[in-house]
Amino acid sequence: MSDTGEQLNFQRARNPEQREARRRVILGAAAQLLAESPVSEISLRELARRVGLSKTNVVRYFETREAVFFALLNEALDEWLDDLPAELPAASPAEPPSPDAVLDALAGSLARRPLICELWSALGTELERNISTDAVRAFKLTHAELQVRLAGLLRERIPALTGPASRELVSLTIVLVAGFWPFANPSPAVVEAVEDPLLAHSRVDFTARLSRALLVVVGGLLAAEPPTPGA
Repeated sequence: MSDTGEQLNFQRARNPEQREARRRVILGAAAQLLAESPVSEISLRELARRVGLSKTNVVRYFETREAVFFALLNEALDEWLDDLPAELPAASPAEPPSPDAVLDALAGSLARRPLICELWSALGTELERNISTDAVRAFKLTHAELQVRLAGLLRERIPALTGPASRELVSLTIVLVAGFWPFANPSPAVVEAVEDPLLAHSRVDFTARLSRALLVVVGGLLAAEPPTPGA
């Protein structure tokens, strides 16, 4: 969206449908930029340039670049959770799948969604800094609802988990993704350096490492909090 006519149409959007369409254009541009660069290198100015607007016009839809990525993360999570049941082993009360199979599938599903992994990795270090209290509250309330959905999907497949334990598993999944993702996607210099056989132990296979860590977490949760009937 770069020519003047399109910019003027964007600025003239007044009704809710037009505003939502413009909002989605901004989110689409943010997703494209995120596929090209880490969050830390994407400014509101660059986002506005990609859309073909001034920063002032972008701020009419999102107060900061962080607010853009908050919205993008929650929308990506919502879409992922719609798809995830088909990617996990089927839930079966009579014969539930093994935790290993569930967690392997979960880790693989996340690995196929770098946008979610990148934004979860940036939450504490980048995205929760330059943002208003109201915007953070709105994001976190929606994010919490999405986490509850994920916890429900996991508990259906690992019924030994209590409700609180399944929600803790989701919280720890986010922390583990945020920790492993940057190390599994290092800079070109690091990629070249760890080609040295002496540094083979430094290479991080995101899917394998995440799956293993989640299995350890589930084992710990089950040991620390035995299943409670009806919990």
